Amino acid sequence: MAADHDLRILIVDNHDIARKGLAMLVSRQNGLSVVAEAGTAADALKKVRESVPDVIVMDTLLPDRSGIEVCRDICDENPNVKVLMLTSYGDQTAVVESIMAGASGYIFKKAQSQEISDVIRKADIGQPLIDPTIIADAQEHIRNRGENAIIATLTDQEQKILELMIEGQTNRKIASVINLRNDVIRDHVSNILGKLEISIR
Repeated sequence: MAADHDLRILIVDNHDIARKGLAMLVSRQNGLSVVAEAGTAADALKKVRESVPDVIVMDTLLPDRSGIEVCRDICDENPNVKVLMLTSYGDQTAVVESIMAGASGYIFKKAQSQEISDVIRKADIGQPLIDPTIIADAQEHIRNRGENAIIATLTDQEQKILELMIEGQTNRKIASVINLRNDVIRDHVSNILGKLEISIR
């Protein structure tokens, strides 16, 4: 958490105009500094290592990988970095998957600049940004449809991992609880998200 210097922000969006526009809006806010931009998942992971941001604002849709998968990787490897997902208003699937990937919150793409800066600052100090009803909806959404649409397609181990994902646990934490290696958990998570995408879209 940055207390005595500008918050370091990484903006990740594959649309150049949208990314540069957002970077400009964020940079105009006192106490916020955009230290890097990225347009792909690979570039985002590289920039995280190089620029060491406090907060990442990342689109859910990237050309080479899902932003949500990248979010999970970042949260697992950099537990102190906060990730905010950019999503379209009303896209509940993206919101649910972002929560499960460990995102600190989400920003709707049509949000005003002051609203965006407020969310970034709250994320940095660890204030809850996810409406509790969204988490409840996520759990209800999966469980209600789970018996025949999702849970039936998951192994017992995947079901346990899914419960931990819903709680927002990182891969590292899940690996510790399940007693499996991180890379094995990552494979399970990819399988689960693939099944969820098929079932809830």
